[in-house]
Amino acid sequence: MNPLLDFDHPPLSLLDPGQRRAFDRACDIVLFEAGERPLKAGESSASVYFVIKGQAQALQLRDSEEQPLADYGPGDVLGAFAVIQGEARFTYVVREDLLCHAVDAEVFRQALESNERFAAWFNEGLSAKRSLWQRAAQHEVANDVMLTRVADAQLAPAVWLHPQSSLREARLAMKRRGVSCVLVRESPAAEPGILTRTDLLDALALSNAQPDDALASWVTRPLISIDAGDVLFQSLVLMTERHVERVVVRDQSRHGEIRGTLGIGEVLSHFSSHSHLIGLELARAESIEAVQQASRRVPELVRVLHAQGGRMSYLMEMVSALNTRLFRRLFELILPMDWQSHCCVLVLGSEGRREQILRTDQDNALIHPAGLDEAELAAVCDRFSEALIGCGFPPCPGGVMLRNDAWRGDADTWRTRIDRLVGSSDPQKLMDLAILLDARPVAGDPAVFEPLQRHLFDAARNDIVLHHFAAAALAFGTPLTLFGRLRSEEHRLDIKKGGIFPLVHGLRALAMREQVTARNSFDRAAALTGAGVLSEALGRDVQQALAIFQRLRLGQQLEALQRGEEADNRLRLDELRRLDRELLRDAIGVVDAFKQALRQQFHL
Repeated sequence: MNPLLDFDHPPLSLLDPGQRRAFDRACDIVLFEAGERPLKAGESSASVYFVIKGQAQALQLRDSEEQPLADYGPGDVLGAFAVIQGEARFTYVVREDLLCHAVDAEVFRQALESNERFAAWFNEGLSAKRSLWQRAAQHEVANDVMLTRVADAQLAPAVWLHPQSSLREARLAMKRRGVSCVLVRESPAAEPGILTRTDLLDALALSNAQPDDALASWVTRPLISIDAGDVLFQSLVLMTERHVERVVVRDQSRHGEIRGTLGIGEVLSHFSSHSHLIGLELARAESIEAVQQASRRVPELVRVLHAQGGRMSYLMEMVSALNTRLFRRLFELILPMDWQSHCCVLVLGSEGRREQILRTDQDNALIHPAGLDEAELAAVCDRFSEALIGCGFPPCPGGVMLRNDAWRGDADTWRTRIDRLVGSSDPQKLMDLAILLDARPVAGDPAVFEPLQRHLFDAARNDIVLHHFAAAALAFGTPLTLFGRLRSEEHRLDIKKGGIFPLVHGLRALAMREQVTARNSFDRAAALTGAGVLSEALGRDVQQALAIFQRLRLGQQLEALQRGEEADNRLRLDELRRLDRELLRDAIGVVDAFKQALRQQFHL
């Protein structure tokens, strides 16, 4: 077998042994010199080319001009579409002498017809390709715990008692069944509640209850529950966010029937994660210094979960839950007690969308009641921002922080600011409006924010505003020439400008127009797809592209931090693995397709 044909990586690794032998027999080595065009748009091809050495560039005809689309190098495939559809989508020009394996088109077609996974690699969208890549590269993931379902965990049985049962009976039932809680309801139709071992201990030790007293007074409602079909990692996020150590498991396929309970111990028996311990440490922190100490454990948690193959959406939710706990504890420690029930701290931008993983900078704001002493308010906000710096949140270069009086104010002040932002076409003010649209309350009274959020959405729903707002998603060129000399600097690509921002901001603009209240970009994409605003294929691929950009960026950022370097948004293209390069190219293609959809939607 020809040793140069790479059967160790997709797509050739998806072939069975017989197909691999057929490819080897049908393979020739060909050389195209610089300047040659081995494939031309609209023409068929007698071969599919697997690049060994050199570089070619795809050219797309736009406005009667050939424009660079993407670069191809060792490990890439040229001509597959020309064989599948009978004509090439693009013209390919050789930039550096190109050495390729040329596999006969008929043998390639036979493999497509008899091998669904191989065909999917070339025929399906980004989602299917990423799924195939994950399965093919599964040996690289030590333990994909993110795919485990709640139903697969060791659930504690549901033990039911009547509200008039005694505390003694509750403890005996727990001991007899080996559980740490009982579920309580008066009848099958009544709202259920829960009594945990901790509740029982508090009743006896702190409330002077007697063992024979009815347990009804210490039952907690409503139940915090999770569906049996959800991923197990989601239960960890829920426990961390709600500050509980046990949740009820329901089966929605059986009309919400309660199957049992799930505790932190059962979850941690499936995988090792210190997220709950960090959450407990934050809750118990009695000083700013203690909060900062707990917060320093989060980057290591991110490193561990990323190494275990954690899905980006779950990882972002976990970090967001911990950061929310962190903000809330600082709020409790720093703001005067008599302010707290009348104030609301907002996180903005990526933190507001629950998409920040490594702490880049602070983006936060404060709504406070009118009439506070300005000097005291400034001192409190300055202390809050300094505390966040100590937690690893760098100051925002644009000053989007509580310590900046432009990002704090009472309700009337905020309404005036919102109206001013909506009435402006200034790019910076539009960006300020954008990060406000992602605002999420994390501490204080969220009801303070609700009328302002409604005012924000109502004021921004204006055709002129939407047009200018959406246009910002097209501000940065799509870097489709991944290794081209024109689109990257020293083999580095700013993935935030070229990939993440156009998707995030475009989804934000569509969500604003459609009055979609979801903040998270993945949730916005799903809602817009469900509403028919995005096609099912594009909506799915946008979510997959975002996950790919985030994963590649996080991987290189973690490596940079380990080397003692600053983590930024620039991908080192020359350090990407072949599979990552393939996915990145497809993901950037999704950005280009999404931009075209935005142009049509907003007539840009």
